[in-house]
Amino acid sequence: MTDDVGGVVGSRHRAGPKRFGRAPRGGLDMGMDVTKDQHIFIDREEEISFLEEKWRSRKPQLIVIWGKRRVGKTELVRRFLEGRPHLYFLAESTNDRDQLERFSRAVGELFQEPLLETRGFSSWEEGLRFLARRRERLALVLDEFPYLIQANRGITTLFQRLWDEELSRSRLFLVLMGSSVGMMESEVLGYRAPLYGRRTGQWKVQPLSFSQASLFRPGRPFEDRVMHYAVAGGIPAYWTLFSPRKDFRRNLRDHVLRKGEFLYDEVEFILREELREPRFYFSILQAMAQGKRRISEITNATGIPQPTANKYLGVLIDLDIVEREVPATEEKPAKSKKGLYRIRDQFFDFWFRFVLPRRGDLEMGRLDSACDRIMGELPQYLGGVYERIAMETLRRHEKELFTFERLGR
Repeated sequence: MTDDVGGVVGSRHRAGPKRFGRAPRGGLDMGMDVTKDQHIFIDREEEISFLEEKWRSRKPQLIVIWGKRRVGKTELVRRFLEGRPHLYFLAESTNDRDQLERFSRAVGELFQEPLLETRGFSSWEEGLRFLARRRERLALVLDEFPYLIQANRGITTLFQRLWDEELSRSRLFLVLMGSSVGMMESEVLGYRAPLYGRRTGQWKVQPLSFSQASLFRPGRPFEDRVMHYAVAGGIPAYWTLFSPRKDFRRNLRDHVLRKGEFLYDEVEFILREELREPRFYFSILQAMAQGKRRISEITNATGIPQPTANKYLGVLIDLDIVEREVPATEEKPAKSKKGLYRIRDQFFDFWFRFVLPRRGDLEMGRLDSACDRIMGELPQYLGGVYERIAMETLRRHEKELFTFERLGR
């Protein structure tokens, strides 16, 4: 997947300089799976233009890119890096020493420095100063940066000091990227974070709109595209799992409901990866999928005290999994007592609504009967999906139609 790959070391146009020569024309991708076929790349022109403008400025850059898992951050950056001198490094959930050793090998391989590949840098500071002193512009992308923070809690302070002392006067194009939305926003972007005020740009990569995601199903009827969107939402990685030769029912059966398939356990994987106590969040999401949208209904259904439930809901909102809705007529939405919660992530919403209740049948291999029941209930569910698409369309064409202060129900 675009945001969840690792273990493959590859390079493009590796021929390059010794220590004081010119920067390589291509780059090295440490952890990015460059052996796979090209992914379908859909409508990220605005994001690419943003990065290209920053690159053309020739100024040192510290850019933060973040967004939920599978949203397409890595593929976006990979497209931007093509033909530019770069080092892409994918951090892993391992200790700091192992990370630094992998980083040292990547730098040594990129610049054809055998000593670096074998001896390595003694510290992150040494490695970053080495790159900052290059004469040629180089893009350094540190993907899944939160893993580096977890392995070395002082690394953001180190980056802050190095930026102030040297990196901000170098030709380095530094990109810090991560899928852990909460950690990126608190540890990198937050007011109390050491790097606060140092970034030269930031971009939160959002899911694709319905019209953008529909490009994954060219020539298919509108209803087909809506049904696939009801499952995959705007996450490119999910759309690429669906076969263009199959109709919706077959894609649902073969790629969502079948045990062992990627999407079968995706929700549980993400919750375990992002949260310390996933079982409580799981209960809240399960209650919401059953129609419990008021805080009182959620606490009654889960048995979680209201103050704790409010805290958990806040975390889910920060992760873009849940949102709080208030009537469009409310003058002060943030203070409104009429707020209702709903699952914002389309795949999470579908999974809790249709897949989880049928896990028993699915574990026993009764895919067809489960699929039949889902298809029977789907038309009623699609009403809410149409609402989302309609509001999205209004926002996109606001200037052409009419202006509005708030949009909602």
